Amino acid sequence: MPVKTEPLTPAAFAPFGDVLDCAGDPDRIINAGLCGRWHDRARLDFGPGGRAGISLFRSQARALPCACDLVERHPLGSQAFIPMTPDPFLVIVAPDADGRPGALRAFLTAAGQGINLLRNTWHGVLTPLSAPGLFAVIDRIGPGQNLEEYPLAPPVRIRG
Repeated sequence: MPVKTEPLTPAAFAPFGDVLDCAGDPDRIINAGLCGRWHDRARLDFGPGGRAGISLFRSQARALPCACDLVERHPLGSQAFIPMTPDPFLVIVAPDADGRPGALRAFLTAAGQGINLLRNTWHGVLTPLSAPGLFAVIDRIGPGQNLEEYPLAPPVRIRG
């Protein structure tokens, strides 16, 4: 059964992670009144023995509808995706169902939104909808196996 995209909102996405955006008024005004700060917007988690790392990703753009044939999760830490362009991207997530991904949900970000995936959240691969697909990614750097992949057969169709 196809999965229809839904808008990315903090309430809808809360079971999977955090929405990173500048919606609403800033929490603090800093820099002599010249800068608004939206403070502490993500539940970053790097687990024992890990540290925060910032990597840059460039992923090929895709178009809707598309097929999702693989989800993954990171058991040792959270993973944040911050687009380096104003273009929306697709976020595919699923709850855990006894060690396997449950029913997929697909979110379409608004321009300027990023996400933080909580530790152990099943998610699709990075899916920009426009080139160049550039992202800053904040995630766990450290020892241990921090990637579990789960192939989906048959693939799940994601439609706009």
